Amino acid sequence: MLQNVLNTLEGNRTFKRKVEHIETLKERKAQYGEVKDLPPSIQKYLQDSHIKLYQHQVEATQLIRDGENVLITTPTASGKTLAFNLPIIETLSQDDQATALYIYPAKALANDQLSVLKHLESSCRLDFKPNIYDGDTPKNIRPWIKENSRLILTNPYMLHLIMGWHHQWSRFYKNIRYVVIDEAHHYRGVFGSNVAFLIRRLRRICNHYGSYPQFILSSATLANPDEFSRNLVGKTFHEVNHDTSPSGRKHFVLYNPFAKWGDLSTHQETKNLFQLMVLNDLQTLCFTVSRKMAEIIAMWTKKELNETKPELVNRITAYRSGYLAEERRKIEKDLKTGNLVGVTCTNALELGVDLGSLDGVIISGYPGTMISTWQQAGRAGRAENESLVVMVAFENALDQYLMKHPEFLFHKSHENAVIDLENKKITHGHILCAIKELPLTVDDFEKYFQGDYDVLETIRQEGLVQETLTGLTYIGREDPALKISLDQISSDHFKVFHNKRLMETMDRQHAYSEAHEGAVLINQGETYIVDSFNLNNRKINVKKMDVDYHTQALKNVEVSIEKEISTREIGNFQVSFGEVKVTQDFYKYKEMLYGKTLATHELELPPLKYHTRGLWFTVPGHVADALENIFPKKDAYAGSLHGAEHALISMFPLLVLCDRFDIGGLSTNYHPETGKATIFIYDAYEGGIGLAEKAVEVMEKLVEVTRDMVKSCQCRKGCPTCIYSPKCGNDNKPLHKRELFSSWKPC
Repeated sequence: MLQNVLNTLEGNRTFKRKVEHIETLKERKAQYGEVKDLPPSIQKYLQDSHIKLYQHQVEATQLIRDGENVLITTPTASGKTLAFNLPIIETLSQDDQATALYIYPAKALANDQLSVLKHLESSCRLDFKPNIYDGDTPKNIRPWIKENSRLILTNPYMLHLIMGWHHQWSRFYKNIRYVVIDEAHHYRGVFGSNVAFLIRRLRRICNHYGSYPQFILSSATLANPDEFSRNLVGKTFHEVNHDTSPSGRKHFVLYNPFAKWGDLSTHQETKNLFQLMVLNDLQTLCFTVSRKMAEIIAMWTKKELNETKPELVNRITAYRSGYLAEERRKIEKDLKTGNLVGVTCTNALELGVDLGSLDGVIISGYPGTMISTWQQAGRAGRAENESLVVMVAFENALDQYLMKHPEFLFHKSHENAVIDLENKKITHGHILCAIKELPLTVDDFEKYFQGDYDVLETIRQEGLVQETLTGLTYIGREDPALKISLDQISSDHFKVFHNKRLMETMDRQHAYSEAHEGAVLINQGETYIVDSFNLNNRKINVKKMDVDYHTQALKNVEVSIEKEISTREIGNFQVSFGEVKVTQDFYKYKEMLYGKTLATHELELPPLKYHTRGLWFTVPGHVADALENIFPKKDAYAGSLHGAEHALISMFPLLVLCDRFDIGGLSTNYHPETGKATIFIYDAYEGGIGLAEKAVEVMEKLVEVTRDMVKSCQCRKGCPTCIYSPKCGNDNKPLHKRELFSSWKPC
């Protein structure tokens, strides 16, 4: 069956011209080990469940037993959960007062883990009363959980709100032995930087009650695991990264609809591949970019199968958030039992839910990170089963680069997860929360909050704290935790309403660019039109409308240098890093369909100004002179600089974990403060979040992959596959590709 699909992909003319690469990952035999002196009840559980421990599980268990903080970075389906559950359950069985806290980025993950823990509890005949404590926990059982549960599962949002009430949890904090942070790679950027301070507040409260818990992180593979884990928690970690679990042979196909400039879209090609796999009886999960595409690809496939193999129609379905819980559970069960042969979904099935072993996975469009790519691919071929993964490319530069450079996918991780502990707005909010939770002493301030006295002085001047014998004490009336969003930096929030129901909140930057009056706003795969945009009340009203066009806001950008912090010599050019001020003037927007402009409308919004951190480098004047002699065309030099800026930003997420819209850029053939042609790349957040700073560290690699991407594109003048940007505020003008190659040789 699987070989039939491979033969078709390699031999059928329709498919083979679009197969860029096939990587066959060899099977791997398991390496087993043994944990000595486990309690009899846990030994019996392992025996009854026919579980043999892998060597890396034994290593992690022993490190945890030895009191170490542990970071487990083995791949999906390698048994990370059991690796930390075993020593924790062992401790809870030996000390009937001991407690543990499990933190998950999503409620669904906590729900799945709760069933695992309850099974462990009953199988081992233990009594530690695991429970979820989050926004969905009924209020009538919350007091009982606080008083009785010894293992609590929660998420950062809930933990942030309840830490101010730590006296109600004194029993739990006094006896806490472990804090588990699962799927830790989710905590990066703005969210991760907020959570890093949240964890420091948690450590401080635990220490106040006399407990010093071990921290256990479970994460996908990263390029900077030591730096990341230290920044997230504030402690050093032992990493367990050698995977000793079994793995079947996996065929990974890179499929490029644009390899020969075909006439089918990525979505249509995905449908054809999905149909090919289910017709060959490969149980397949197809990941799509949106809820809408999950529904459409399932619908297209059913329609065609109804004419060729109608018995398969009812064995295919879509799966997405928004379905009722019982519907989702039924789909999960039918996948596990084999009643379903094909499911189209969003990344809702990327992790967490146990679906058993699948034959194939289709990834429609690069998910944005290698982490997501391998988590989705890991859904196929668990244990020693052979499997097939097909990644279908979109036309953008990132997808196309991976199609032409498969080694980037299959070698070591290049992705750096960035946490910024220096953003003053983030620091300000969490120090205020910490003072509200417990009086803040100088020792605590320097131990947990990096001793940023500028922020502390700002807090003093706001009149929200006062000096007491026990330290700084909070005297404000409102709970500061209620004012902090873990997902955002700015407190300047706009609320989006649909039929008087709050749909989402966004900061001013995103409101201006994505939710201005007339904008097409996408929320959970559904399209809405912005009906009204009230600046004074920060209120946006939308109406639901199915439209096939999208909108793009245009803006003028100015960047001024406020402070140069550092410089790096790289090859024969210099990269500077520092504080910059960004001014953006959103002056109009376009309605667009398949790259064509349908209409243009004026915008009347006050300029958006913010301070952030960025990198910049200059190009010597003699390069411009030489270019202007070779290419006398107007705007040739400016177009080459603009193309270089776009290209660098498009490749940025390969090395620094972020969305490309987390960063902004500006290119100019003369900047008044440098006196030369200059390219800026900056964090698109007030105060910065460490992205540009990390980019300076990996600049050599960023330049290398960017130049390779532009060179490998077959177009002559520039296109969406190389230097065009879907979010360019200057309407992708001017852009010049030939001049880019002539001018841009920075290393």
